[in-house]
Amino acid sequence: MQAITVRIRRPALTGGLTHVNVDSSEISQSVALTIELASVTTVILLVIGVPLAWWLARSKTFLSEAVAAMIALPLVLPPAALGFCVLVLLGPDGPGGVLASFWGGRTLAFTFGGIVVGSVLSALPLVVQPIRNAFVAVGDHPLAMTGRVSPWYAFIAISAPLARLELVKAALLGFSHTIGTFGVVMMIGGNIPGRTKVLSAYVVDYVQASRWHEASVVAAGMVMFALATIFTLAIIDRHCARRGTESS
Repeated sequence: MQAITVRIRRPALTGGLTHVNVDSSEISQSVALTIELASVTTVILLVIGVPLAWWLARSKTFLSEAVAAMIALPLVLPPAALGFCVLVLLGPDGPGGVLASFWGGRTLAFTFGGIVVGSVLSALPLVVQPIRNAFVAVGDHPLAMTGRVSPWYAFIAISAPLARLELVKAALLGFSHTIGTFGVVMMIGGNIPGRTKVLSAYVVDYVQASRWHEASVVAAGMVMFALATIFTLAIIDRHCARRGTESS
């Protein structure tokens, strides 16, 4: 009997997953975009998070605990679900569409401003909670020693300087979290090259295209950055512990 050989050709995957043609300039552009996103997000986080943490640390009402629970929601909510909720709010029928209409736009989704909003909401609990704990640790004793002062003066001149190392840690956490963010940004920004595509998206693209070397290079760079962040946080913690021992 004559053997019959049948050659089966695997169909190529569609959607741009089998071949990802990305040059170094596009990667450099994505790195710059990611750093810009993390920098803008960190500034906004500090501007919003520090006064918010101060109020949460000083307030004893039920409202403050409800606000704290809302802030902590991104810690347990899946990034895709958080991104979808923010996408709806930023869309044409949400507050983002109303805001965008002031400069002739229809939506804040799929824009740099949109992914900034998503990044801020995603990283907010990582910034607010440690700063709140620092303000709680400062306590009322330093404020009582200064007599009757305004709340703003107590915040700016007393509590904030005493908690400055925790502010640095919170800023570092917010920045590094934004560098590695993916799910929320992907849902809100749509991974548009040059506009909303952050560096972490290339790891997924390379893996889907079976370009393991490129994926390994990008992932290794992000791992090294994460290790440097953790090492810096450990140094700050050791400095805080040493300062606490000397003061006692």
